[in-house]
Amino acid sequence: MTSVDSAPVPAPPRRAERPRKRILRELERPGQIVSNLTPNWFASVMGTGVVAVAASSLPLQFPGLRTGATVVWSISAALLVALTLATGLHWSRHRSTAMTHHRHPVMAHFYGAPPMALLTVGAGALLLGKDWIGLPAAVAVDWTLWTIGTLGGLVTAVLVPSLAFTRHENGPAAAFGGWLMPVVPPMVSASTGALLLPYTPEGEARETLLWACYGFFGLSLIMSLIVITLIWHRLMQHRVGPAVFVPTLWIVLGPVGQSITAVNLLASNAPTVVDAGTAHALLVIALFYGFAMLGFGLAWTATALAITIRTARQHLPFSLTWWSFTFPLGTCVTGLNGLALHSGLHVVGYLAVLYFAGLVTAWIVVAARTFHASVIRGTLFAPPAVSVVDVD
Repeated sequence: MTSVDSAPVPAPPRRAERPRKRILRELERPGQIVSNLTPNWFASVMGTGVVAVAASSLPLQFPGLRTGATVVWSISAALLVALTLATGLHWSRHRSTAMTHHRHPVMAHFYGAPPMALLTVGAGALLLGKDWIGLPAAVAVDWTLWTIGTLGGLVTAVLVPSLAFTRHENGPAAAFGGWLMPVVPPMVSASTGALLLPYTPEGEARETLLWACYGFFGLSLIMSLIVITLIWHRLMQHRVGPAVFVPTLWIVLGPVGQSITAVNLLASNAPTVVDAGTAHALLVIALFYGFAMLGFGLAWTATALAITIRTARQHLPFSLTWWSFTFPLGTCVTGLNGLALHSGLHVVGYLAVLYFAGLVTAWIVVAARTFHASVIRGTLFAPPAVSVVDVD
């Protein structure tokens, strides 16, 4: 018989490996860093590029602003190239994972981010990049990115809602700001297409582009209004929902600000296409629509800000949804820039500067948090096997 004293002493349980160390160890394997690369990463390109685009036409210009904006545009361009290459690597090495994104009822909607990233960087090339690469190269870059982004945006505007109608399981409380992502790209195409009008051959080609941009505007506006109504209904019936989705409430400002931007840019460039009477009518429509939509934009800004502050006081976990704080604010700045130019009202210019200050602040915070979470901690690149609980 074995005595108690001679019984083997069980080894103390090993301390569980810290999630961060385990994640970083997993990421050291070749190709593993792109194993969980999702399309919402392109929101970082959108959020960075819009800072530069918004600064280029800000009513308050000061020494160094344009140079700084051009530097920011170059960062967004570099991010676009890096993420495009990483996405190609993701599809080649982790095709089984990549094929699941469009079937996910939340992630599928973020396929609208890559087209908008292309369109934003292209517009920045024409507005700012021409200072460094020359106008001919900037126009060529913008035409290329606009064409690819517009085709991609039209695909997402049709296919992603179709998937939501036929494949995804969406409950009564499923509506969230991300549902706007696949339907907003045509609105961005309308805005950025307006910038290309002066560089389009005169005649039917230029006229076709003008009215096509108005078609993109209408397509995106109507679909966005439907989704915004669903989001409002969900908030009324089911309240705010998970904290991680709260930043996506700011996406509502995306179609609001981008539509104001589109009608004003189209009105600015219409005189190169249509007669003086039609051009004047389009300008009147731009002012009427812009100020009417601005009222809703200001109200939604206050609502989203109040909900965000309330959630942050409790707990607002960091995720890539924080990039929702940037691009929508940037579209408000570009929209206000156009309204300030056409109305001549100083108060609109001051409001544009105020929104720009909020945009820059949000971009600095979100970019820093993204760098920390991806490079320092490595959690944003965690493979699919690592759960949200592990990361937190």
